[in-house]
Amino acid sequence: MEIRRGCRGDLPQIHALLCQVLTVHHQGRPDLFKSNALKYTDEELLEILEDDTRPVFVAVEEDGSVSGYAFCMIIRHLNHNILTDIKTLYIDDLCVDEHRRGRHIGRQIYDYVLDYARKSECYNVTLNVWECNSGAKKFYERCGMLPQKTGMEILL
Repeated sequence: MEIRRGCRGDLPQIHALLCQVLTVHHQGRPDLFKSNALKYTDEELLEILEDDTRPVFVAVEEDGSVSGYAFCMIIRHLNHNILTDIKTLYIDDLCVDEHRRGRHIGRQIYDYVLDYARKSECYNVTLNVWECNSGAKKFYERCGMLPQKTGMEILL
């Protein structure tokens, strides 16, 4: 398996994985997430794939199929009133094909992202995980991640 930057040819497989993520979120929070929707249009996804501040990494099997991805963002708060000028790599989305889980692909993608962040001189790596996604929470805890902040809500 190879992990590399995503490209135009990966679009159909990335869309399929994005649908798997949407399904998990829709099942956990149907009040917030639509079913059978696309997170990005092809045009939006192509723009993201070409943006060096929003790298997308894909895990590619020997047969060329994409078994997982990580959508990332480089975030800086330069000259912010209260935040220090650090460089953060934010993992917006990490997914492994539901049929290929249990092979440590997610951990390999995660480790690749950490290495990329170190080489890019990032101070930290952050992400958000939905409370309804207990599998993802456990995965990130096994990777050594700790809570940075907690988002809370009240439904009215």
